[in-house]
Amino acid sequence: MVPERDTLRERTPTGATAASRPRAARLDQPGVPRHRILPEYDPEAFGRFSERIARFLGTGRFLVWMTAAIILWVAWNSLAPRPLRFDEYPFIFLTLMLSLQASYAAPLILLAQNRQDDRDRVNLEQDRKQNERSIADTEYLTREIAALRIGLGEVATRDWIRSELQDMVKEMEERQNGHRHDPVVFPAERSRGRDADDR
Repeated sequence: MVPERDTLRERTPTGATAASRPRAARLDQPGVPRHRILPEYDPEAFGRFSERIARFLGTGRFLVWMTAAIILWVAWNSLAPRPLRFDEYPFIFLTLMLSLQASYAAPLILLAQNRQDDRDRVNLEQDRKQNERSIADTEYLTREIAALRIGLGEVATRDWIRSELQDMVKEMEERQNGHRHDPVVFPAERSRGRDADDR
């Protein structure tokens, strides 16, 4: 009986029960990418490609090349020897090619327009935020200018100081001459018809 236990211990080392359990995915490590059946593509790369095609389709160069290709197609299938013609008079294959080109061009142009609309929406949002910041800055500056004006209203102006100095000089001259009778502490207290707002 004892030897069997020893053999069991040798078969199952310490902690083997935890190792034999199926290992759960750890949350602190990235998961293993799954294999997909459908091919993957980068939507940004495809969007840039569609924008390039849409820009080319909207140029005069595309119209010139397409017109030249159609004229060459019709001329070849009308004037070439009959065995060399690959699309006879109703030009069904040409109609098929043009409709195929149009069926691909329309979604590519719509995709490019959607991407442009997304960019315009982001730009408008950024412009709106910039306008809000500008309005807030303007309001702040307006309040600061109003505070400065209020503060400057309490500051003595050059004319007021000049008039006060002239009054003091006259008072000193009168004291020296002995003609001063009314003791006034501040020269501005004398009523000379000056407005109190001059200060």
